Amino acid sequence: MSKWPKKYVIGLTGNIATGKSVVRKMLEHLGAYGIDADALGHRAIAQGAPGYQPILDTFGRWVLDDNGQIDRAKLGHYVFTDPEGLKRLEAIVHPLVEQAVDLLIRRASQRIIVVEAIKLLESNLAGACDTIWATYTPESLQKARLMAKRGMSEAEALQRIRLQSPQDQKIASATVIIHNTSTFEGTWKQVVTAWKVISPISDTNPVVMKQAAAGELSVQRGRPRDSGAIAELITRLSGGARSQTSQDIMAAFGEKAYLLLKSGNQFVGLIGWQVENLVARTTEIHIDASIPMKLAVTALATEVERASRDLQCEASLLFLPPQMAAQEAIWRELGYESRTPQSFSVQAWQDAAIESMPPNSIMLFKQLRQDRVLRPI
Repeated sequence: MSKWPKKYVIGLTGNIATGKSVVRKMLEHLGAYGIDADALGHRAIAQGAPGYQPILDTFGRWVLDDNGQIDRAKLGHYVFTDPEGLKRLEAIVHPLVEQAVDLLIRRASQRIIVVEAIKLLESNLAGACDTIWATYTPESLQKARLMAKRGMSEAEALQRIRLQSPQDQKIASATVIIHNTSTFEGTWKQVVTAWKVISPISDTNPVVMKQAAAGELSVQRGRPRDSGAIAELITRLSGGARSQTSQDIMAAFGEKAYLLLKSGNQFVGLIGWQVENLVARTTEIHIDASIPMKLAVTALATEVERASRDLQCEASLLFLPPQMAAQEAIWRELGYESRTPQSFSVQAWQDAAIESMPPNSIMLFKQLRQDRVLRPI
């Protein structure tokens, strides 16, 4: 039994490029509250945050970039070639992350929590969880993913893989093992099977998030079982510019969630969004031209905000095509303002904007919480 009353906590671990984040996203689709402990580690060493000065005291000011932030790539390159340096870094960061995880779990409204952490078993978090899940992928596939997605050379990929503890150690400590070796569908089936053991909730029915009277607009959460309908909707509303298949959408579920707008029994719009590091990012929006823009975006944006607040998000970022962002009066009424990534003083928000902003889009911003996890001192 975990140390958090009335909560069931899954500790999710696995080595680099084995699909931990994909499995966490799947659990979130099923209703769990997801925490990325590694992202919290990044927050812990941001300028002014509790771990910032201890890092400088331990490693020196050479780890700073031109803006005074700790250059995580530079620091990471050093500690991944120096085991003692890695231990010193973890001694600073792990306690701060554990405090942040404790806070998020205690104030979460969801009963089932999933904490993703590559160093879960090396931290105190493992002993506080109800169960340990581990992802497994053969080394050859790990290497291919790192080369394709992170642009690493074969030598760099193998170095990163082999600096970590063997996968067998994580597998031996796990109650549930997810073999992430083939398709999204194959991984999804394993996750759903394991989920049904710990939760009576199933994926048999779509979740309606906002009920509406006949003739009015309603919003419901898209599920993987809706992948065909979502693909057809995006293809139709984009005029074929984004021709999608069911397989495309199933793969996208590993990164984002969809909110579907309905008028009667017909889908007339959608938003594709994700929550990472306590920042909501809407990267895709399509609305049928027959639906009044104000009604459609109000219904969708309001539901994104509601769901984001439930996930303890600090900020909501909307990345819009220029013609939609030009509806300034609508967005202003909803509390959004146009911003650039560089205008954010919070490093996590700036990182989120830079990571997620699609080409040729305009970013709108709304702050959802005043209090922040691992906030600057």
